[in-house]
Amino acid sequence: MRCIVELLCVGNELLIGKVLNSNAQWISDRVTRLAGVVRRITVVGDDIEEISSAIKEALTRNPKFIITTGGLGPTFDDKTLQGIAIAVNRPLKVNDEALKMIEDKYRLAYESGRLKKVEITQYRLKMATLPEGAIPLNNPLGTAPGVLFKSGNTAIISLPGVPAEMKAIFEESVVPLIRAASGDLAFYEKSLIVTRIIESDLAPIIDQVMGDNPYVYIKSHPSGAERTMLSTIELHVSTTAENADLAKERVEKAINQLSALIIQQGGKIA
Repeated sequence: MRCIVELLCVGNELLIGKVLNSNAQWISDRVTRLAGVVRRITVVGDDIEEISSAIKEALTRNPKFIITTGGLGPTFDDKTLQGIAIAVNRPLKVNDEALKMIEDKYRLAYESGRLKKVEITQYRLKMATLPEGAIPLNNPLGTAPGVLFKSGNTAIISLPGVPAEMKAIFEESVVPLIRAASGDLAFYEKSLIVTRIIESDLAPIIDQVMGDNPYVYIKSHPSGAERTMLSTIELHVSTTAENADLAKERVEKAINQLSALIIQQGGKIA
């Protein structure tokens, strides 16, 4: 069974175009390379009702993981955990383990001279207030811990929006979970750069090769205008198979067939 993942990215900054959603691109790439399947990416603002509604809707599709980014910090607009608590019908409570993680971070900051005193203010306590039953995940680079909450067959994982912190928690705590869920499945990909043939002439070639190789997916990425005949097209060929050798074999077979047919049509493989 494939490891299905949904992403929920939280932040007004994403909806107004202030910040590029690089977190979604990075997580999607990592999940794919771990042989998981990102089935949907949703973006909502800093709104408890919107977050809660998106989580409830995702849970009805029963994915293996829902990964959220953003909204775990100390400020008023960090509302992700409040939204999740409503969605899973659990109260928010101070989590002792999360609180200790946060206290240790501030203690280290005090001992290094970056803080004048160690004090758990209401704003810092907010980062340790999790839905009841949640498990905090160590944040190797920042203060707010990540959060893992199980709801039926779905694990809801909440990560910070700061890319460096998000990536650090993902690599340390999330990768082992996705690897375990994916089992021995392996992802493999390869690209061809094609010139001297336009995309509309490539279309029947792609159809033929995908028909002969039903386990691979071929996606064309043209650059330049087709009418100028100067476009360069990347053909991205990928598959996920029971093991790495089989995945590579399937992609190489499709690549060889693609190359032969393109050259027959007057195209060139760069």
